[in-house]
Amino acid sequence: MKCYELQGPDGAEGLKLVDRPVPEPATGQVLVRIKAATLNYRDLLTVKGGYGSRQKFPLIPLSDGAGVVEAVGAGVRSFAAGDRVVGSFFENWRDGEPDETKMQAALGGSVDGVLAEYRLFPEHALVRTPEHLDDAQAASLPCAGLTAWSAVLKLGGVLPGRTVLTQGTGGVSLFALQFAKMCGARVIATSSSDTKIVRLKTLGADATINYRTTPDWGKKAREIAGNGVDLVVEVGGVGTLNESIRATRIGGTIAFIGVLAGPPPANSRLPLMVMQQQRLQGVTVGSIEDLQAMCDAISLNRLEPIVDRTFSFHDAREAFAYVATGAHFGKVAIAI
Repeated sequence: MKCYELQGPDGAEGLKLVDRPVPEPATGQVLVRIKAATLNYRDLLTVKGGYGSRQKFPLIPLSDGAGVVEAVGAGVRSFAAGDRVVGSFFENWRDGEPDETKMQAALGGSVDGVLAEYRLFPEHALVRTPEHLDDAQAASLPCAGLTAWSAVLKLGGVLPGRTVLTQGTGGVSLFALQFAKMCGARVIATSSSDTKIVRLKTLGADATINYRTTPDWGKKAREIAGNGVDLVVEVGGVGTLNESIRATRIGGTIAFIGVLAGPPPANSRLPLMVMQQQRLQGVTVGSIEDLQAMCDAISLNRLEPIVDRTFSFHDAREAFAYVATGAHFGKVAIAI
């Protein structure tokens, strides 16, 4: 089979297209022919060795893939050849609270990922693809989709009538917008592009803020929401945390996910977070049980993930470069 390997922390330019034997499924394993994969910001860090000592080379990158069952090993009862499936980001996190053991096998980081024609999965780590989704849309679910699901529903506890603030137009942020609207919440969405703001409105954003022309967007969001928003889906990280704190109501939650915005500002508003009894909730994807619940909700609501662009397998390096520009609206996929 063809697959891409990282030989070391050399960036996307170091990706090498190589041949490996097609693996045979052992007892309890499922061989999946990968049809599509999608990229996350995490993958830009991974190809530069950004995941520390747990990352070993050579490594097949990318965590998010969807495909078709090619063959099953002895004892597999849940799937058969021809079934469309999505693989979990964490293969060992079946359900319950996370712990070190459950989070050891992270695809495309501590274990090989999905930028390959085939991959073996343990039977329990797969869920069926929602029937109305194509493969690229399905491949957006394991990390970006489930992270947003955890931030908005599982950990954020968003209910009808609540107000959610999303940042930018990456995969997690657009999923968060869609899930919040699915729950009957009000959404304030930010972007630096007026063109993208128009598209955010078509997805259901109730209010929008251009954070480039309104650098104190946290204050503006607080005004729009009345007394502050109930939940901020924080993908910028410490670089945008000050404004997120400013936007959040007393007793509200900041779902802390990303590291997109760089280093923290000199004058931190963390004391304000304490005074307003806000909650800073770290979010790292979710369990296989969570993935199944999200897929069930997506099927029921006919939710359509947003895929910006799909690259060919041979243009994988260009896909990495495109994500790095930040020009995308939604997910970037690679057809395999």
